[in-house]
Amino acid sequence: MTPTPGRLSVLLLLAALASCSDQEATVATGEAAASLEPAAQIASGESAAITDTILPYPIHQHRLANGLNVVTVPFDSPGTAAFYAVVRVGARDEVEEGVTGFAHFFEHMMFRGTDTYSKEQYRNALKSSGASANANTSADRTEYHMTGNVERLDLMFELEADRFMNLNYSEHDFRTEAGAVKGEYTKNFANPYQQLNEMTKNTAFDTHTYKHTTMGFFDDIVDMPNQYDYSLEFFDRFYRPEYTTLIVVGDVTPERVNQLAETYYGTWERGNYRTEVPSEPKQTATRRVHLQNGSIPPHISLNYKGPAFDDRAIDMPALDVLSQLLFARTSPLYRKLVLDERKARSIGGGAGDSRDPNLFGIDASLIDKADMQYVKDEIVAAIEHIEAEGVDLATLNSIKSNLKYSFAMSIDNPDSIARSLSHYIMLTGDPETINRLYAQYDRVTVKDVQEVAARYFVDTGLTIATISEDDSGGIQ
Repeated sequence: MTPTPGRLSVLLLLAALASCSDQEATVATGEAAASLEPAAQIASGESAAITDTILPYPIHQHRLANGLNVVTVPFDSPGTAAFYAVVRVGARDEVEEGVTGFAHFFEHMMFRGTDTYSKEQYRNALKSSGASANANTSADRTEYHMTGNVERLDLMFELEADRFMNLNYSEHDFRTEAGAVKGEYTKNFANPYQQLNEMTKNTAFDTHTYKHTTMGFFDDIVDMPNQYDYSLEFFDRFYRPEYTTLIVVGDVTPERVNQLAETYYGTWERGNYRTEVPSEPKQTATRRVHLQNGSIPPHISLNYKGPAFDDRAIDMPALDVLSQLLFARTSPLYRKLVLDERKARSIGGGAGDSRDPNLFGIDASLIDKADMQYVKDEIVAAIEHIEAEGVDLATLNSIKSNLKYSFAMSIDNPDSIARSLSHYIMLTGDPETINRLYAQYDRVTVKDVQEVAARYFVDTGLTIATISEDDSGGIQ
């Protein structure tokens, strides 16, 4: 998956190396259950932003009768606008045995064309508007995005509405794209870090669909060409207005955007499918996976069961602060292991945002496999030190300020704003989540940091993943 765009917590080294962001579909010229609740939570009509916000622009929301939410953020970008369509379906929703990987698969298929716009006609229409388009998939959503000339915004709406409502592909086209997906999987799986990522998820989870990656299980990908009928069912279930949010940021007004949404999406029929994602049972003991591979440096990954995202809880902001305390380049642990002792080439960690409880990962690339136990013990000791001793208030306030205002400085163009809103819509269905979350950073206390360290960093919630040239990680 693409790195989390909304928060500036330290990114997982392993996740970065094993990124599943898809670039195959680029068109360029000159991102509880898969629930319907957000549709009920956001009132029909207009809503403006709350006060004291991290995003200094009003967020206008308009709910169509069919459940489609339309989000508009006027921004001073003369002549340009970003157009995002966020479908809250991802690998998380692939609950049926034998058919994983279809959320990612449709990231490909959505560029296959309709009766109105063939694949080539779609490409030519984008050229005529000076737009570029792409897509990506994660565990919790599939996202389609383009940026182009605001004078052709009506064309952007027409193109996207047409393929969302009228995607049409033959069984031959389906099989061809299924083969391309298998090739992408094979290419990604050649990366040892991707292999370890897949092994880790499969081991850390027993029943929840976070057990498989966005690409899906390999056996399912091999069988995908035989699942044409299921692909039609998948599209019919999830490519519906109640699962979808449109985001338009740039040189626009809510009135124009809402009118275009009503014109092009107003006849889109809502569905009635609801995903039932199985709950993950509580883990009771440390788990281990090992990849024997001597072609890369020794590697250790500590993966603790973490929380689901909640914009009204303190846990994720407190974990972000803890990540900085542990792994920033100025942290005692980083200085000791990387700079002074030179036991590790790199070290990093963090919690990724997800709709259900997921993993907080800590990754270290080592110089010598013999130091693996030592590095693991030092990481655990650093966590236990913060749990017991806390952190001085000046350091805490500095980290909170940096997390907030570094992010604030990054949302300075239509695409970055739309991308960040897309991330939070993925999690809750409500773009105002971005403001609620960042208000939480001001509330993080030393005690909060200590409590999340004690709550989540426990051996009974840990999966240890290692890479070395021998057949065992040898980690206790």
